[in-house]
Amino acid sequence: MTTTEPTSERIKKYLLEGKRFDKRGLFDFREIKIEKNVSKKAEGSVRVKIGKTEVIVGIKLDVAAPYPDSPDKGNLMVSADMLPLSSPRFELGPPKFESIELGRVTDRGIRESGFIDFEKLCIKKGEKVWTVFVDIYSINDDGNLMDAAAMGAIAALRLARIPKYDEETGKVIYGEYENESLPLKEDSPVSISIHKIGNSFVVDPTREEEDLSECRVTLTTYEGAISSMQKSESEALTIDEIKKIFDISEETSKKILKEIEKKIK
Repeated sequence: MTTTEPTSERIKKYLLEGKRFDKRGLFDFREIKIEKNVSKKAEGSVRVKIGKTEVIVGIKLDVAAPYPDSPDKGNLMVSADMLPLSSPRFELGPPKFESIELGRVTDRGIRESGFIDFEKLCIKKGEKVWTVFVDIYSINDDGNLMDAAAMGAIAALRLARIPKYDEETGKVIYGEYENESLPLKEDSPVSISIHKIGNSFVVDPTREEEDLSECRVTLTTYEGAISSMQKSESEALTIDEIKKIFDISEETSKKILKEIEKKIK
């Protein structure tokens, strides 16, 4: 009588041989597609697909009071909704840990890279500034929502236009735009998540691979420097493994940055 080897063990064995079921290398992404301006109501929006994984990201702008500790800087708020249509694992109701983490890691990558010049979003110091809302929606979860959300956020910010603001009435005139985009840096930050599965490291895991991940490290880099890092799951890493993760991130982010910039021009 023969026994069928569990898929999880087969995946780990393949990875040790430098193989994946979809024929990719360990550090190769699936095909990336970015569709621009998918929402008529958002100031900037994109649909990002990485293989079968899909997210929609929209940007909204509003005028509000600045935070007390930054009276001359605009605000940033990032939120993520894991929609039940994207996976039977997600349910309606208050945000779960996965949604909160997705929003916070995306926020940190944007904020710590200095991608947005928040001082230029100040209208009147201590009173009025532009608030940038980044809304992330999962449409299909086939693994690596984290990187898809980060790509979508950067691409949507690149496309966003500032709506007109009537200082007399204090109202934003949505649907009418100034002749300027958001104050962004010329180069874009890139977030890459590296997963440890058994004794192997991979990027852009499928859902089946992500389920086997013992540790995920998401690194956001800007101009070759690390601006933020988030480790998830309980598996410990050695110093050598951390160095390897840095090397993987450095090489992969260069390729992904070129691909993203080409698709949003």
